[in-house]
Amino acid sequence: MTEQALDIKTADGVADSHVFHPDGPGAWPAVIFFMDGLGIRPEMHVMGRRLAAAGYYVVQPNLYYRAGRSPLLDAAKVFTNEAERAKLFGLIRQLTPDVVVRDAGAWLQFLSQQPQVKGSKVGAVGYCMGGAMVLRAAAHYPDRIAAGASFHGGRLGADSPDSPHHLAPKIRAKLHIGLAETDDSMPLEMVNRLTSALDKSGVDYQAEVYPGTRHGWAVADTPVYQREGAEHHWERLLALFRATLQAG
Repeated sequence: MTEQALDIKTADGVADSHVFHPDGPGAWPAVIFFMDGLGIRPEMHVMGRRLAAAGYYVVQPNLYYRAGRSPLLDAAKVFTNEAERAKLFGLIRQLTPDVVVRDAGAWLQFLSQQPQVKGSKVGAVGYCMGGAMVLRAAAHYPDRIAAGASFHGGRLGADSPDSPHHLAPKIRAKLHIGLAETDDSMPLEMVNRLTSALDKSGVDYQAEVYPGTRHGWAVADTPVYQREGAEHHWERLLALFRATLQAG
C-alpha cells in the first residue's frame, strides 16, 4: 500500500490531502473520497486505505481547507461539547453548493494529471455531508463521474431550491444510496422526493435502507457505528465500483 500526504491547488487555495493506492507501477481506477462532517482524521485514512487495497487510486481531500489544515475538529468531543459542535456547523456552512462543485473540479483535475490513474472515468463516495457532494459532482461532471455512492447522506431530498435531488436530470453515473433506518436528516419524505426525482430522470440507482442503523453507522469512530451495516456498506460500495470502473 502506498500512502502520500500532498497539497492540491484549487481556485480558492490549497487543500491538504491524502492519496492511497496499491504498490507497484500499475494504474488503477480513481475514486474521490468525500469525508463526513467530522473531517479528516485517522478513521478516514483507515477507510481510504481499505478502498485502495481493493484496487483503487483514492484521493481524500480536506474539504475544510479554507479554514485551515486538518484536523480542525476534535471528533471525540463533537457529540458532547457545544463549542465543538458549533465549530462543526460553522465549517459545514462554508461548503455551499457552488463551493462543492468548484472543488470537485479541482479533485478531478488533480486525478487527470496522475500517471497512476487508469482512464478518465472516476468513482465517488461520500459520507454524511459528503453524500450530497457525490450527487452534486455527478451532476456537474457527468462525463467524468461514472459511479457514486452516498452513505447516510443528509437532506438529499430537501424542500429547497438547492436540494441535490433537483440535479437528477443531469446525472449519468450509476448510484448507490445507502440510507440509515433512523436518520433525522433524511426522513421518509426526503427519501421519497429523492427517489421520485431519480426515477423520473431515468438514473441507474439503488436505494437501500440498512436495517437497525442510525445516521453515521458506517464510520467506526462514531457513537452510532454498527459493524454489520458497515461491512454491508463495503460490499455494496466495492460491487458498484467493480461494475463501473474496472474497465476505465
